[in-house]
Amino acid sequence: METGAPAGADGRRVPRILAIDTGGTMTDTFVVDERGAFTIGKAQTTPERESEGLLRSLEDALGYWGMSRADAVPHLRAVVYSGTSMLNRLLERRGDGPIGVLVTAGFEDYFRMERAVQTYAGYPYADRLHAVTHVHNQPIVERRYVFGVRERVSFFGEEVVPLYEEEVRDAVRRLLAMGVVALCISFLYAYRDPRHELAAEAIAREVMAETGRSVPVYLSSRSNPVRGDLARLNTMVVEVYAARPSRAQLFDIRSRLQAEGSTAPVRVLASHGGTVSPDVDWLVSTLVSGPIGGILGARRLSELYGFENVVCTDVGGTSFDVGLITERELITRTEPTVARLLLTLPTLVMDSIGAGTGTLVRLDQAVRRITLGPDSAGARLGVCYPEGGVAVPSITDCDLVLGYLNPEYFLGGEVDIDRDRALAAIERDIAGPLGTDVYTAAEGVVRLLETQMRDHLYGMVLGMGYAPENYHLLSYGGGGPLHVAGYTAGLAFQDILVPTWAAAFSAFGGACADYSYRYDRSVDLLITPDPRQRAAVADALARAWTELRERIADEFRRDGLNPDAMTFVPSVRMQYLGMLDDLEVRAPAVHLDPGGGLDALVRRFEELFVKIFARAARSPEAGYFVTKAIGVGIFPTEKPVLPRYPVTSGPPGADAYKGTRPIYWGGAWHVAQLWEMDRVRSGQEVDGPAVVEAPSTTLLVPPGWRATLDAYRVFHLARRG
Repeated sequence: METGAPAGADGRRVPRILAIDTGGTMTDTFVVDERGAFTIGKAQTTPERESEGLLRSLEDALGYWGMSRADAVPHLRAVVYSGTSMLNRLLERRGDGPIGVLVTAGFEDYFRMERAVQTYAGYPYADRLHAVTHVHNQPIVERRYVFGVRERVSFFGEEVVPLYEEEVRDAVRRLLAMGVVALCISFLYAYRDPRHELAAEAIAREVMAETGRSVPVYLSSRSNPVRGDLARLNTMVVEVYAARPSRAQLFDIRSRLQAEGSTAPVRVLASHGGTVSPDVDWLVSTLVSGPIGGILGARRLSELYGFENVVCTDVGGTSFDVGLITERELITRTEPTVARLLLTLPTLVMDSIGAGTGTLVRLDQAVRRITLGPDSAGARLGVCYPEGGVAVPSITDCDLVLGYLNPEYFLGGEVDIDRDRALAAIERDIAGPLGTDVYTAAEGVVRLLETQMRDHLYGMVLGMGYAPENYHLLSYGGGGPLHVAGYTAGLAFQDILVPTWAAAFSAFGGACADYSYRYDRSVDLLITPDPRQRAAVADALARAWTELRERIADEFRRDGLNPDAMTFVPSVRMQYLGMLDDLEVRAPAVHLDPGGGLDALVRRFEELFVKIFARAARSPEAGYFVTKAIGVGIFPTEKPVLPRYPVTSGPPGADAYKGTRPIYWGGAWHVAQLWEMDRVRSGQEVDGPAVVEAPSTTLLVPPGWRATLDAYRVFHLARRG
């Protein structure tokens, strides 16, 4: 589909921005021209070589403009990538290795013992309560590759036990002989004083020179100097295990675009909401880039509409992702749990459950109960797609059986799906054993999925001390428009918005992201009324921000950019003393006055606390504790512009009408009108039952509902009357 301004007077368009979202099922592209108009494309993901699916998706997008890749690619000025390949590599445990690890003696069993929370990470609430269900992860690094070295720096940065250098030398020799591909060094309090890690690195280099075998060396104090020893080590290991191999995919994308004439830099969406070069040392910062784009796109829309509170909901092939914008604030978590691993990775908060259109459906014969997932058909869609080789029905199969999907128009007709195969599979595996008809069974499965989605997003909103009535809900992802009426049923959101470019909304969000690098450093500073202590706090923060700024400047220099032109944003993580969590607060300046400057920082924290935790009690009497100093360097980039279309009224015209199709909803068949999404004009209303189709997505308007398209080509879905 396409939207935006018309072509120039000569009929030509000049593409400027290419944003990519490579999901587990589909690869979406979002192309913006010099006037701000955009077009989107979609193709099946090709996990073994992502560039193949990307180029097919790009061809699909350019087809709406009557352009070829040869006409478009040389004009690109920016390419922004987001995707899930790195995360999938971690989830499926098919990363690089073996990895050698040096830790403080006595901590050699990090990966086997873990921390308590890591043994039940990702569990539903009921299982968290029962320790008998908690299971340790299969270690990414086997115990035999972990060596302890005697050393100790205290929490205050003082040397307590000197580094036993011969133990380092012996461990490195043995690890090199065992064939490790990298060496990770993480000592307990190295983030306070890195002297022992630096000495261990120097010894390792000497041993490598002696043995003639060299491997990369990673230091926790250099890459991620923050508190949390297990999470810090996990993150460093994931950099080697999952991020390093993913560079090959990114470099392949860059080289293939360059071969077609592109000179645009390729940037990767990072979890903190900015974009970085694929050459960045700390590529693990892009581990969860896919879902982050949707939040950035939602922020862009919320600014356009003037919304303060937005629930972001992304329905893909494998997951249902929910994020919140509260009082126009994006929440950042610095210690997320990803793939059941504790990490130290600044990440915009987006909680996910395994509920997508590819979710596989089974019947537990013992209790005669439907189970959803946790596995997904992904790019193989379901039984309806013969080439996928899936034997178990999926949610896509159920949607097809219920009439919600058009088997002749899936991906614009490029992918053939077979409704009869889906019917037979659901009858055989679900309806028959339950003694019900196939349509009742299929609708029951879909409603079960949507109930899980609804419970998840409702819990997130309530957890912030708000109610759905305080929020607008934005639905996107390829499956969002199809299921949004179901997962919002009974929840009184102020409005439900569905962009016509919902399938590529995360890619759109990536195109809205600035070029930026972010680094954190633990500081652990208590703000008290004592003037001398406050002066020490201000001085420590200034030193930390100066060091972080220089590190970010080095990144931009490597990318060929002048760091003097960047905007540097200093922030802190801050909490009431004794709080279990902290909040991210932007500082008024790098050099804070110990009096008014710190007072301003405290006021900003108080204001943010009230916004984020509307019904929580403030605790200023406990004092204020600064846990981390944060530095972000930003280069603004070209961004898409959403034009306003002339608004008309009434139902869509005859040119948008595609006939009728029976759909099954609420236990009965209804005759739904069919509409072509691109031909519905701004201001027009679609009354349910109706199905609004596009090659990239399908909007279901159930009986009793209405969808109105606004001037920005965003549908507003609501009940009639």
